[in-house]
Amino acid sequence: MSQKLYCIASFKPKPGREEAVFKALQALEPNAQREDGCIQYTVTRHIDHPNAQGASYPIVFHEVWASREAFEAHCSRREIKAFFASQVEAEDGDVEHANVCVYTDEPHNYDAPVR
Repeated sequence: MSQKLYCIASFKPKPGREEAVFKALQALEPNAQREDGCIQYTVTRHIDHPNAQGASYPIVFHEVWASREAFEAHCSRREIKAFFASQVEAEDGDVEHANVCVYTDEPHNYDAPVR
């Protein structure tokens, strides 16, 4: 098993602000992709498809990090903190709600080797 950490960050823009939020998130990609431990960091937007009818926020980041430490370093960057402060937490930000979750590929109670 790996030590990888998977993050799904979903964003619900305020009405009429979807394009602005998508562009703001796209602007975070180049620097994040240069970070040590970044394996994947891609912002996507929801599209209609007959074989995938689930509900979702319209904008979702798919992230894969080499380790918990790499993800935590990413979250500590000024650029990332500034985005959340100005777009998610601020009253006049463009994001109505954000949902950020992390996952592992290790089974529950996996007996990982000690390093």
